[in-house]
Amino acid sequence: MAGAALALGGCSSGDDDATPAACLAPADDYVEALDAAPGEVLLGGETPISECLVGGQSPAELAEAGESMIEAATELNAAARRDPAGDDTLRLGYLVGAVQKGAAETGGIHADLVRRLDAAARFAPEGERLPVSFERAFGEGYAAGQANG
Repeated sequence: MAGAALALGGCSSGDDDATPAACLAPADDYVEALDAAPGEVLLGGETPISECLVGGQSPAELAEAGESMIEAATELNAAARRDPAGDDTLRLGYLVGAVQKGAAETGGIHADLVRRLDAAARFAPEGERLPVSFERAFGEGYAAGQANG
């Protein structure tokens, strides 16, 4: 009976639930890979960011990948606030778009990560509004992340 429950627990192989190794890299690797945005961004030269979010992801792997993503977003946000229309804002949008693309297919287990990532990406001291130039560049990157992420 236990074997039947395990078989029914997931229709896919265990490999489908494993977080790709490239996704467990430090934030600097995410930021470096995002230099390719708005083109195809591949972690470790082979893994789209959206593939870092898998349905059966272990809590430890989710925490490790999520921490790197949020650190990357925090770093890019700081640079984007200095140059709201610049490339770092576009990269930041790409990251958020790609993560939301991946999370859309995982049954909600990544909802908290998506909220935290969005908060880091859109952080503004004192709650000030981000300029329209930020929203434009962010939106361009977001669209590319949704399409290619």
